[in-house]
Amino acid sequence: MGTVLDKIKPSSSAFSHDVILNSLPDSILVIDKDNRIRFVNMACQSLFSRSAKTLLKKDVASLVPFDSPLMSLIAQVRQKKLIVSEYDVPLSNMRHLDQRVDIHVSPILDVEGSLLIQLQDRGIAHKINQQLNHRGAARSVSGMAAVLAHEIKNPLSGIRGSAQLLELDATEDEKALTRLICEETDRICALVDRMEVFSDRKPIDPEEVNIHSVLEHVRKLAENGFGKHVKFFEKYDPSIPPTIGDKGQLIQVFLNLVKNAVEAAPKVSGEVTLTTAYRHGVRVIIPGGHERIHLPLEVCVIDNGPGVPEDLKPHLFDPFVTTKTNGTGLGLALVAKIIGEHGGIIECNSEPGKTIFRVMLPVANS
Repeated sequence: MGTVLDKIKPSSSAFSHDVILNSLPDSILVIDKDNRIRFVNMACQSLFSRSAKTLLKKDVASLVPFDSPLMSLIAQVRQKKLIVSEYDVPLSNMRHLDQRVDIHVSPILDVEGSLLIQLQDRGIAHKINQQLNHRGAARSVSGMAAVLAHEIKNPLSGIRGSAQLLELDATEDEKALTRLICEETDRICALVDRMEVFSDRKPIDPEEVNIHSVLEHVRKLAENGFGKHVKFFEKYDPSIPPTIGDKGQLIQVFLNLVKNAVEAAPKVSGEVTLTTAYRHGVRVIIPGGHERIHLPLEVCVIDNGPGVPEDLKPHLFDPFVTTKTNGTGLGLALVAKIIGEHGGIIECNSEPGKTIFRVMLPVANS
């Protein structure tokens, strides 16, 4: 007996339905009039971590939580004979924690009661949106840095020089005020100097970089300096290939992330964990190019601190946003800029007791 798909004539004998559907990045299910699964593509098997043999002929309700909108969508499609969609639907069950998808359900013409269900992982869209937002924030700081360097540093040098001249003929009480002027102009100049890093548009000098050598260098710096009170853990995948980029800039990125993790960790029983893994990443376009590349290298910096405040999470990589009392809020903006220039993505997942900064990078042969 043929399947539901056998009743649909292919548009070309060169391609079978299975080949076409298995090539899609979205998860595809076909169910019959009794809600039994009759077909799943490769992406769907990966999404539910089950083989086609296990999934076929199961009731689709067994794959989702009992209160999932999917079942009501199926009922609506059967009643109205129209395509129905719902967005940002949780897929949390025994195998998926906090995974969210967009669901599209459509009737299959000429096959009574059969429906096609399309599940799109929102994680991919979320990461790409984050990447674009972070790069946009870095670009805004780049323009601001160029303006500040010209419009502020030059007048400040004149102010400082005038204060030094006034100090020559000033009383002791007046000298305290002139020194205050000099100190404040120096402080503002130092801030502008930090921002000038963003206006540096030199392309990176790419080379193969062993990410573990970068992390080891950063860990040693931390253990012998600012991170002496914290316990470090490493969970590395020794088989991952090298990435491509500037080793010095990558050290700067992870040194900044580790320093933030150390400062966020508790003074007593503080922990920072460094992990690497090879994942099936998303495909993005490198800045200045048109080729989409794969981002399978995942590097995580994890701390057991109190977490990022909810109101700061959407703006964490924006300039001048910081949780530190004396922070400038430029560190993570610079990290996002460097990672973007390496064709990568950075994101943050935070809850009380566990904050993860996740960096995804291309491999050297991309």
